[in-house]
Amino acid sequence: MAGHSHWAGIKHKKGRQDKVRSKLFSKLSREITVAAKLGEKDPDMNPRLRSAIQAAKQSNMPKENINRAISKSETNYGENYESLRYEGYGAFNTALIIETLTDNKNRTASTIRTILQKNGGRLGENGSTSHLFYNCGVIRIESKNLSNDEALELAVNSGANECESSEEYHEIICEMKDFYKVKSKIENKISNFVYSGIEWRARNFLKLSKEQKEKVVIMLESLDEIDDIQSIFINCEF
Repeated sequence: MAGHSHWAGIKHKKGRQDKVRSKLFSKLSREITVAAKLGEKDPDMNPRLRSAIQAAKQSNMPKENINRAISKSETNYGENYESLRYEGYGAFNTALIIETLTDNKNRTASTIRTILQKNGGRLGENGSTSHLFYNCGVIRIESKNLSNDEALELAVNSGANECESSEEYHEIICEMKDFYKVKSKIENKISNFVYSGIEWRARNFLKLSKEQKEKVVIMLESLDEIDDIQSIFINCEF
């Protein structure tokens, strides 16, 4: 996902695989638990839960971990998580959108603010950076499963806006509000996705030097250590 600046797509290329995997599983489990708690336990009846489970499978999360996360939704009645979005600026005036699932928004905001300030950035108000991004649904299908023409036809018939093809995958992009509807139609034709999710994509990208990018990565890694943070979007290319 380099170029789209969704931090989840590039961090796996760095080291410390076991630590990264453990952190990822923890975040995926939290999303599964919250999705199951807010709706049906059956993923066929709960689009958010279905997407969370698919994301877990795409990350090779063991089935027992997924089942444990669903079961946890029935026992942890005292934990109430909120989906909150934070906006701000990082090193070299990079714009950030940070999505969280938190049971303590004061703790989360304080931690994010501290990390940004230590890296030459600042936490902003809602709307301070979101105008630099657009919200969309993204679905990726392995290129070997469909030809370029078949992928384009599938995208059009499913109600998506765009379809871009590469050697590795076809990327289908739709309006955020249509994501689950488009995804369900595609699922009728294709059972396995490389990736699916709702993203914030930058309208324009900052061009940074290699040294600047390395400092930005240090900031992103620090943010990613926070359990409350689910996704990070940034407007520079890697």
